[in-house]
Amino acid sequence: MLQVSYIRDNREQVLERLAVKNFKQPELVDEIIGLDDKRRSTQTSMDNVSAEANAAAKQIGELMRGGKKAEAEEIKAKTGAWKEDIKKFGDLLALTEEELYQKLVLLPNLPHSSVPKGLTPDENEVVLENGAKPELPANALPHWELAAKYNLIDFELGVKITGAGFPVYKNKGAKLQRALINYFIDEAEKAGYSEVSVPLMVNEASGFGTSQLPDKEGQMYFVGIDNLYLIPTAEVPITNMFRDVILKADELPVKNCGHTPCFRREAGSYGAHVRGLNRLHQFDKVEIVQVVHPDNSYETLEQMSAHVQGLLKNLGLPYRVLRLCGGDMGFGSALTYDMETWSAAQQRWLEVSSVSNFETFQSNRLKLRFRNAEGKTQLAHTLNGSALALPRIVATLLENNQTEKGIKIPEVLVPYTKFEWID
Repeated sequence: MLQVSYIRDNREQVLERLAVKNFKQPELVDEIIGLDDKRRSTQTSMDNVSAEANAAAKQIGELMRGGKKAEAEEIKAKTGAWKEDIKKFGDLLALTEEELYQKLVLLPNLPHSSVPKGLTPDENEVVLENGAKPELPANALPHWELAAKYNLIDFELGVKITGAGFPVYKNKGAKLQRALINYFIDEAEKAGYSEVSVPLMVNEASGFGTSQLPDKEGQMYFVGIDNLYLIPTAEVPITNMFRDVILKADELPVKNCGHTPCFRREAGSYGAHVRGLNRLHQFDKVEIVQVVHPDNSYETLEQMSAHVQGLLKNLGLPYRVLRLCGGDMGFGSALTYDMETWSAAQQRWLEVSSVSNFETFQSNRLKLRFRNAEGKTQLAHTLNGSALALPRIVATLLENNQTEKGIKIPEVLVPYTKFEWID
């Protein structure tokens, strides 16, 4: 959530950056400033009446002690009107603050100055590309056929048990999942992240804190009887560990990682591009999260991006890094890098990670602060990234490493899988 003071002091810049994000309600900026004016004037009026009432109360006491009861009673008769005015201003202030708050939560985060303009994923900026795309034989299979051939994943069984988008992993397919999770967690710990195991459901306050609510409620699974949401990513519970927390400056950066299943309704997703593991309602992911000093957040973003790229290099997967354009960015992000791997059998890029800097957008909602060198509280910056999401990693590993002998397991995974081939 943006801070009102920043919006007031930087109106033109706010409008300019919101235009980069293709925000369709720029009039909200002036409505927010107008409501803040109303809030301030109402607060001033209430403070003035309160000061007048307090001064009168003091004067009444002095008059009574001086034996001037009649004069004291005359002033006392006015106290009812003051109390009524104070209540009236208090009620108006509460209504104005609520209206202001409801407008504020509709504003997305402002994109960083490096974010390119654009409306669609086709306008994202390619930052770099690494690795040679493998050349497969003409009879190469897509991962969903490989999964059936080697009895790794049963998509139809998942449909029977739950529905489309909930696959059942079997045999070496299940072992490969577990191997990837353990490898990603181990690599995160080597990079200084502390592992946490968090709940798979969160309350509304947690969803709001990391800006999934009220923006993405249609994409989340809702447990109505208990008013809880299944997590779309471990970012939500891990970041919310620090809701309403004031950290010491020397505690920064805070680095956590965690593995969870993730649940996404993916409403409106259809077509050939969502076949197999390309888009699921439930999938596993290792998430990395940092809480950092504002001065260091963009350096941290590059470090997190390098960490994810290191995982892809170690797995032997060709990949590219995209800087998302304004129209393809998330609601709360200031800058996002997407990492995509090349699917040799499908001949297309598949997104496997997003790494984002939210600056103070989440921390303002979370009231996540630290005490700076002057001892004053200051909003921290939050960042998170997928390191990594499993489905499309599995898809590209199966497709890119297929041979006549079988599917070759990347060397770094063999200590985890305990096998070198899927055959």
